[in-house]
Amino acid sequence: MNDIGLSVSTGPKARPVMILACSGCSYAGQLANRAAVELSREGFGRMSCLAALGAHLENYIQSARLAPRIAAINGCDVACTSCTLDHLGISHSTKIVVTHAGIPKKGQGDPAVEDVARVKEFVISTMKENAPDSTGRDVSGSQI
Repeated sequence: MNDIGLSVSTGPKARPVMILACSGCSYAGQLANRAAVELSREGFGRMSCLAALGAHLENYIQSARLAPRIAAINGCDVACTSCTLDHLGISHSTKIVVTHAGIPKKGQGDPAVEDVARVKEFVISTMKENAPDSTGRDVSGSQI
């Protein structure tokens, strides 16, 4: 378990937080993706493919439905990551928006190291704030 109560082990019964991220063309979208990749490598959770969900690939949809927690990292308020999950009827995700961390959407460009670190901290703190309570519901009331 990591420090926010998420199983991040790799055993056969482990079900870590699923990380889904925008990879849009804006700076914020690329930053969402870079932060997701690094969080996955660091053991915070396990990144999955948002495009596969958008393509309605059943194995990916089933994995998302079974995930105990989902960090839905959106680049901006358009919230494509969260909209994709909503479209599939998957409502137990935590919506995270990069621009809400004070990062501008702006044009294209490679994410700066300090911005990636800032977004990773924002994702972790948002997931902590929405950690499940003793009833198995996150702070927003979604069943997990």
